[in-house]
Amino acid sequence: MPAEGEETSGRRPAGALETELLRVLTAAGGPLPPREVMGRLAFPLSYSTVVTVLTRMCEKGLLARYRDGRSYRYAPLTDVASVVARKMGSLLDAGTDRSTVLRRFVDELRPGDEELLRRLLGEDG
Repeated sequence: MPAEGEETSGRRPAGALETELLRVLTAAGGPLPPREVMGRLAFPLSYSTVVTVLTRMCEKGLLARYRDGRSYRYAPLTDVASVVARKMGSLLDAGTDRSTVLRRFVDELRPGDEELLRRLLGEDG
């Protein structure tokens, strides 16, 4: 039986490919061509899938694309934490009762995360 949060269909969670490609590109320290990105992934993907996801990430403003002969190199314009924060904000916007959504979010935090959140909120106050 899968653990909580694990996919049972064999599919990755939404955004997992983008997150992994962004992680690879951020760690690279410079623009990479799709084949190099593909070779550094934690899981196997086809070349066409890598190119498709990289292209979509460029269209979303997450990556820059640089011409390199007949091909391209890709570099991050943001980091994984910023992408996750935007997704969290979008999910919060999708709810109809922000207070209840935030309360339930805090109720589901792992041990220590609630205190971390309180400290972070205290820094802004």
